[in-house]
Amino acid sequence: MRHLLAAVLIGLTGLARADGEPAGKFDYYVLSLSWSPNWCAIEGDRKGSPQCDPQEDFGWVLHGLWPQYHRGWPAFCPTLERQPNRSLTNSMADIMGTSGLAWYQWKKHGVCSGLSAPEYYKLSRKAYNSIKRPDVFRKLQNPVKLPARVVEQAFLKANAELAPDMITITCKAGRIQEARVCLSKALAPVPCGRDVVRDCKMKDALFDPVR
Repeated sequence: MRHLLAAVLIGLTGLARADGEPAGKFDYYVLSLSWSPNWCAIEGDRKGSPQCDPQEDFGWVLHGLWPQYHRGWPAFCPTLERQPNRSLTNSMADIMGTSGLAWYQWKKHGVCSGLSAPEYYKLSRKAYNSIKRPDVFRKLQNPVKLPARVVEQAFLKANAELAPDMITITCKAGRIQEARVCLSKALAPVPCGRDVVRDCKMKDALFDPVR
């Protein structure tokens, strides 16, 4: 019945999140990289996130490593794995901005990986390091407006193994939001499913510099 409901939702919306699916049963990963200055402008500053402290210099941070189906995605899967302790989530703050994000990503997505929390975080860091983040964006001194496709092209140029159907750029509130790269379970780049390849079409998306 659960799978039938998921299929109906996919047919109606083109998207579907399946909560409570078995852990470890998925097709590939989505590596989500968020541009921290834009996230801070959109919501982080308002929330008082330590990620947005003026003393920090985050650029592309790891939003998450998400198990994905070819259509739809699992979330909040039941697991017998132990929850991560504070020391473990704190250890991810250098690439995720805050330990709170690390905890939430485990709670929502990591539990669906079939891995323990330490294994999931280790794999997340390996995935993050496997993709070169273009240096050009850290060199910006002032906010600029640019087509979202320019960001995608920069990632493609920095990562020869990526093809256009393996990465998508998202926007939110008039700004570049994230770069999402599709990876196999072994972390090799793979084509994204139709519900992931939804590129932002903005031609004047705002891109804030690292503070």
